[in-house]
Amino acid sequence: MFRFICIAIFLILYLILSIPIFLVEWIIGKFDRTLRDYSSLRFVQWAFCIIIKIAGIDMTIIGEENIPDEPILFIGNHRSFFDIVITYSRCRRLTGYVAKKEMEHIPLLSVWMRYLYCLFLDRRNPKEGLKTILQAIDYIKKGISICIFPEGTRSKDAEPILLPFKDGAFKISTKTNCPIIPISLNNTCSIFEKQFPRIKKTHVVVEYGKPIYPSELSPEEKKHIGSYVHNIILETLQKNMHLV
Repeated sequence: MFRFICIAIFLILYLILSIPIFLVEWIIGKFDRTLRDYSSLRFVQWAFCIIIKIAGIDMTIIGEENIPDEPILFIGNHRSFFDIVITYSRCRRLTGYVAKKEMEHIPLLSVWMRYLYCLFLDRRNPKEGLKTILQAIDYIKKGISICIFPEGTRSKDAEPILLPFKDGAFKISTKTNCPIIPISLNNTCSIFEKQFPRIKKTHVVVEYGKPIYPSELSPEEKKHIGSYVHNIILETLQKNMHLV
């Protein structure tokens, strides 16, 4: 419980003390939007790195050299709240995450999320879901990467089982031909979810796959691109199980 309490206290203090930071970032944004975006990114990444340290997470990172310097659609499996903390802490460029609609109502946190181009997906409203996908496509065209966990929710099955991927997420790539980078996360559920509410010192493995360009896929692969990426992540999870 000690780690959980420490992280909870840190998050509360961080969100409260970040209120004047919003004003500073707003002023910076009036003169230099790019500087504001990247200063906000680094400020949140600093907080996530502190959380990783407090939680005692030891990470093996594989394949970061596969990430090209261009807007990307990151696709990952989802087992833990810490999937976002871990992956966002390693983003080199602006990256908006697609989160569930309920997070839009969390005070202060939702403000930071909007600052950092995060999108809120209403899974029960297809019309609003389409608007979210179109906004993500627009972000890609403006040079902002997007990360989404297309299982639609956190998988509670034993690793390395994956829930089916929602196909809508892949329109972000097929409509822009931006590369897809598969992210395979092993053992993140052991940090918190397996022994809720305790946070346990844990070793996790994160592998970034090689870029997938929809234009380079066969018609059949492109038609079933969700299954194609799903299989790559599943095979990588199985491959890396012995590293945990």
